[in-house]
Amino acid sequence: MSSQTTIKQYNAAVQRCAEIFLLKTKDYGTAWRILRLSSITDQIYIKAQRIRTIEEKGEQRINEGIDAEFVGIVNYCVIALMQMELPVNDRLELSVAETEQLFSQKIEEARQLMQNKNHDYGEAWRSMRVSSITDLILMKLYRIRQIEDNQGKTLISEGISASYYDMINYALFALIRIQEGTN
Repeated sequence: MSSQTTIKQYNAAVQRCAEIFLLKTKDYGTAWRILRLSSITDQIYIKAQRIRTIEEKGEQRINEGIDAEFVGIVNYCVIALMQMELPVNDRLELSVAETEQLFSQKIEEARQLMQNKNHDYGEAWRSMRVSSITDLILMKLYRIRQIEDNQGKTLISEGISASYYDMINYALFALIRIQEGTN
């Protein structure tokens, strides 16, 4: 696959996530501003764990596929990155336009990271199973939870934000793989 194909697929997956995010912002406002970072991490964990459970059991009882959970992972990771940047005691309600701008900024940063890593890794993700992507997301979540439990202190790791960006890209890769009908 060419890098142009990847960007086209990536942008289509991002558009799906952004549409859902903005519709929910119009419905709920920015109620997520009340969440602490650890609560957002736990929301992402719940979504990733549901995906893994469905992958392992091969069936689901709730009529919402794993692709919707990957969309949720992208959107909650963007929320986490926004929360990290916004002052804690700042206003809870952001305008739709302001929220959309922040969302786009974080996605653009993730896109740049993806392009840099794809250059170096040669799009290795295209050979991965969706279940492996799920496991990588869960591993990142366990790392984040450990860093959170250590009050954000790290000795050598990149820190929490790097893991959120990686999870955005992993989830978008999973959406691309699902859209292609590959596992």
